Amino acid sequence: MAQLRLALNQIDSTVGDLAGNAEAVVRWTRHSAEQGAHLAAFPEMVLTGYPVEDLALRSSFVEASRTALHALAARLQDEGLGELPVVVGYLDRSDEARPRLGRPAGAPRNAAAVLHRGTAVLTFAKHHLPNYGVFDEFRYFVPGETLPMVRVHGVDVALAICEDLWQEGGRVPAARAAGAGLLLSVNASPYEREKDDTRLELVRKRAREAGCTTAYLAMTGGQDELVFDGDSIVVDRDGRVIVRAPQFEETCVVLDLELPEAPAEAPSGVVDDGLRIEHVTLSADPLPAYEPLPPPAAQPHLGDDEEVYTALVQGLRAYVRKNGFRSVLIGLSGGIDSALVAAIACDAVGAENVYGIAMPSRYSSEHSVADAEELARRTGLNFRTVPIAPMFDAYMDSLKLTGLAEENLQSRLRGTMLMAVSNQEGHIVLAPGNKSELACGYSTLYGDSVGAYGPIKDVYKTAIFRLAKWRNRAAAERGETPPIPENSITKPPSAELRPGQVDTDSLPDYDVLDRLLELYVDGDRGREAIIAAGFDPELVTRVLRLVDTAEYKRRQYPPGTKISAKGFGKDRRLPITNRWREV
Repeated sequence: MAQLRLALNQIDSTVGDLAGNAEAVVRWTRHSAEQGAHLAAFPEMVLTGYPVEDLALRSSFVEASRTALHALAARLQDEGLGELPVVVGYLDRSDEARPRLGRPAGAPRNAAAVLHRGTAVLTFAKHHLPNYGVFDEFRYFVPGETLPMVRVHGVDVALAICEDLWQEGGRVPAARAAGAGLLLSVNASPYEREKDDTRLELVRKRAREAGCTTAYLAMTGGQDELVFDGDSIVVDRDGRVIVRAPQFEETCVVLDLELPEAPAEAPSGVVDDGLRIEHVTLSADPLPAYEPLPPPAAQPHLGDDEEVYTALVQGLRAYVRKNGFRSVLIGLSGGIDSALVAAIACDAVGAENVYGIAMPSRYSSEHSVADAEELARRTGLNFRTVPIAPMFDAYMDSLKLTGLAEENLQSRLRGTMLMAVSNQEGHIVLAPGNKSELACGYSTLYGDSVGAYGPIKDVYKTAIFRLAKWRNRAAAERGETPPIPENSITKPPSAELRPGQVDTDSLPDYDVLDRLLELYVDGDRGREAIIAAGFDPELVTRVLRLVDTAEYKRRQYPPGTKISAKGFGKDRRLPITNRWREV
């Protein structure tokens, strides 16, 4: 057996920031070298950020990525880090691909390179291209057709990129056929609820299929609506976990592995799925035996509610910071949605950078402002009250509105005020809508839907309550003041746009509604299948009509953190003009 010290750099990157991302790679490579690593790895497309979307189709950006890669290799050499092989994800193009109908122009590639002694000694592209959910990689990339392998200190390391592990065939069985001692996969796999368990079982399965130790390096951070949760994993050939990195943290996991020595003759030829082995030897001989580092401490996994809450915090923090903002603005109604958004915002950017405005109308309850004031006291956020009654009365005197138009006017006045303050003071507005409301169209365009980001747009109402209770409980356990007033959690939800209004006047009970929506929105189940699951036919008909007729509203809602397998946005793409109905 041969020894190899592997450094897995689980880090964040920003789309388009080639210089900043390269700086991070240098910094973490230096850290890896200081830990005595023999091979360092970074996530998928770490040099360009991920996903680059249509930037992949811009030849100038592709060339900038290629130039940045070679500059990075030279810099690592110049700074005395060239002897450490480094695996780095970047955006490349195929020099061999010819124009073909159905292929992206310029043949971009989701690629990675092994940098050593100032050059890219091996480059390769993702073989399996995902084309589901938020992924459109057939639109952007051409696939790689090789099994890349690099020999480091007498160990043959097979290399893969993300989807190469998620799909059957390809590089995993090819690694076994080629006799790899280690399979290393670099990834930018977005977070979803409960995906950590799926990911672990996947890596275990692929390790057994590859017949070798398998390292799954993941990205952390956030990009627009996506969150990356880290949770990098290394398992042995039998699927036993060797190490698991913390979730939602930038870190470098350094571990010593005992791996099979590579044969004297380097593998060659064509293996599974017609992949041609591309092998590079960097150091042929195993290292003299050395004392391994103590194994990294086991990391406790987050509970379900803490995991989702942490994802929401990280998603908002990434959006604010990466877009150059410093502060956020929230309309505080005293209700559970705005209270949870405020708590998330305080945890994401600091209470001193969170601004809240209560905007009571003639229909606001006494506890509305009181609960908002209590939230501000508990969290320390900046708070003010600006009544909208005078503005409302002026509009009503001019327009003589009634019914729904009168109700929505209040929401739009609040939206106008928030955007005015945003323009004046430089905060970005956060929209407090949840997934239950967005599904049913229970929001006012240009009113409570205004904003730059919707932190809870992918969270159903029942989960809103659960997360609020968890956040308060977690604070109490740490000896801190729970941020969310108990009254905001226990009182019946209400938009307070008419006397005595509660959400159940317009919507079913949320416990029932959310279970039904999960089947229709997340599960794509039809009317009959939902009724067969035990729901009242009349209720199903009503809810499905609400969902189907609200697509135009959802299309205009701001982006927000994705935490489910099917969030509103790129996951779920339905036509606005659509006469198909389940009923």
